[in-house]
This record gives sequence, C-alpha cells and structure tokens, in this order.
Amino acid sequence: MAVAPTLSYSSYRTYLECPLRWKYLYVERRPETPRGYFTFGRVVHAVLEELVRPLVVPSARRREGTESQTTLHDWTDPTRAAVASGAAEPIGPEALLASYDRLWSSDGYTSPDEEARYRSLGRELLLKYREELARHPPSPVSVEEHLETRWDGLPVHGYVDRIDRTPAGGLEVVDYKTSRDLSGEDAESSDQLSLYQVLVEHTYRAPVERLTLLHLRSLTPLRTLPRTARTLEPLHQRMGEVADGIREQAFEPTPGRHCQRCDFRAICPEFRAIPEADAPRLAALVDRFDALRADERRLERELAQTAAELHRAAEEMGLHRVEGSRSVAVRHREVAWQYPLEAVGPMLGGSSGTAPPASAEEVRRLLRDPAVPAELRRRIAETGSRRVRWYWELEDADAPSRR
Repeated sequence: MAVAPTLSYSSYRTYLECPLRWKYLYVERRPETPRGYFTFGRVVHAVLEELVRPLVVPSARRREGTESQTTLHDWTDPTRAAVASGAAEPIGPEALLASYDRLWSSDGYTSPDEEARYRSLGRELLLKYREELARHPPSPVSVEEHLETRWDGLPVHGYVDRIDRTPAGGLEVVDYKTSRDLSGEDAESSDQLSLYQVLVEHTYRAPVERLTLLHLRSLTPLRTLPRTARTLEPLHQRMGEVADGIREQAFEPTPGRHCQRCDFRAICPEFRAIPEADAPRLAALVDRFDALRADERRLERELAQTAAELHRAAEEMGLHRVEGSRSVAVRHREVAWQYPLEAVGPMLGGSSGTAPPASAEEVRRLLRDPAVPAELRRRIAETGSRRVRWYWELEDADAPSRR
C-alpha cells in the first residue's frame, strides 16, 4: 500500500490491537462472524437517525478554497422551515417502533432468548429516549454524517452520530452508547470523541463547545470540554504511527486476550499447528520456562524483602556500606520532586508566556528559568514535595572503597 490510508476510529483501534487482523479486515476484506451486541448497536443507531432527523437544521459549513458557506437561507424545503420555526417534532412512538421492527436484524445472537432480551431492551431504550427528546428537544445540525478531512497531513474520516447546536451558538458532538456501564472518565479519555471533534472543527465554522457520550440505558449525557490542540497531539501522533505502519505493510500479529474472540485464528501464524515430531521438545521448553518464571517471581519477592530488612538495619545504625563474605552492599539515594500540575498551571496564568507544564521535569526547568518572576518561582517551589528512594548495589569485597 503506497499511500497513507484514510483512518477511521475503528480501523485505527483495530490496527493498534493487531496489525494482522487489520490486514484481514481492510486489505483482504475477510468477513467476521456477526455478534449480537454489535448488531443491536447498529440497529439502535439507525432508528435514532430516523427519530432525530426531522429536527435537523443545517448549519454553516466550511468549503474548500473559498470563504463562502452554506446557511439555512440556502434551503427552501418547507420541512426545514418548519424545523427552524420549532414546529417539527421527532417521529411518534408508533412510527418509532415500526422503524425498529423494519430495521431489526437477527444476525449474531446466540439463541432466540438472547435475541428476545435485546429486542425488548431496544424498544424500552428507544421509547424512553423519545420521551426525553419530546421534553427537551435538541437542536441538531446533522445526524449520522460522514465527515472526512486531512488532520495536519493525516487523512481521517468518521460517521458522527449527531452534532447539536448549543445555546451559546457553538456545537456539541454527541455519540450514542448502548453499553452497560459508562462514566464521565470514559468521555474525558475517549479517542473517538477526540477524532470526531477534529472532523467537526474541520467541517463546520462554529466552534465545538462540548463533547458528549449519551448513555442510552440511563439517558445520561456524559459531557466534557473539547480537547485543546495540546491534548490532541498524542492522538495525532499515534494515528500517524498507525498510518505509517499500514503504508509500510507492517502486519505482524500481536497476540493477547483479544485472540480469544478473533475469527481469524485458523489462518493466523500465531496459532499454526506444531509438527508432531517437535511437539514434545517444545512442550518441555514451555514447562521449563514456566518453572523458571515462577522461580523468578519468588526470587524477586525474597530480594525485595531482604533489601528492605537490610535498609532498616542500616537506618538504625547510620550505615551506608555493609560488608558480606563475598560482596559489599552500598546504599544509594535517589531524590525526586513531585508537583501538583493542576495547581501549577493556574499559578502561571500565562504571565510567563510558557505553556502549563506536563511533568515534574518541566516544573523543575521552570524553577530554573530566569524569565519566570522570582516570586512566582518561589510559590511554585513551595507546592513541591520531595520523595527519596533508597536502593542497594553490590561491589566486589576486594574492590577499593569509593569515597
């Protein structure tokens, strides 16, 4: 593959998990066995698209190579005028359930009982969410929109579940989730929301004001602030590395727990059958490796316990060198400083012209920077805490003492 692929969130995650599985899916186009929970999620998303679409009012979008933009005035459809005036409503309960029945798929469920449970859950989720929409209608500018852009040279794309207009005039990126459990931390750490923010910012003129995972089982919107350019940088770096790996056709398998649910084990070299003649020898090596690893863990525990006991005795006697019959144990000290980064950033307040530090090492550099006012450096220094770690090294008993 000579050119960089256009990455979606799912293809990026697939390559990170296992490059060989990415090849099977995206190059060789091998099908995977359907799974009921994936089918369920796709059906619910499709019904939600039909539910919300009557409320959509298009918003200004960027156009390549021009400052012109698409606005509501460009649309003459009377249904859009009804939406703009607030007269439009989501489809009714009967139409909603009819859409659900029409779009339902039985693919991937392990039994009729499992399918029945999911189907009942879907009806419940959709009807409750429709009631919520009727009470608190959003202002969507698009639903299930495919967006594509180049993010600092990296081609990316994705289907965004919903983009809403906020009361302040900005945009909110909404991603539906049908999973059992979800928390605010999931929204804050979601690479998927980060990528969607990039796609929306490159497509629409209004700023992204918030990112939301909408947990349908609890009807809870888990909102977080948009990412800054700095917090988006690691994702861009990781996606760039994935794109480089695909371009170089680096498709080595990455074995792990995910192999248990992989449909390609029968053709994966990691699970190739061992010739019968070699099986006993290799099995014995695995058993030996297992036994040695157990010994290693036991020795690590004993080593840590012995070093701690030696440290306590040296502390009591004020010693730093302890002689044995063959070696001399020398006690060394390692000092590290820690700072509450969430407090240091606001203290800077942009007065130094320096970005907020992301590590203790960056704080230490700030404390040595004459461009930062001395009083501010002192205030930052006072937030630090000193951590000391002691460790032992062995020297030959006949070696001369180092002073």
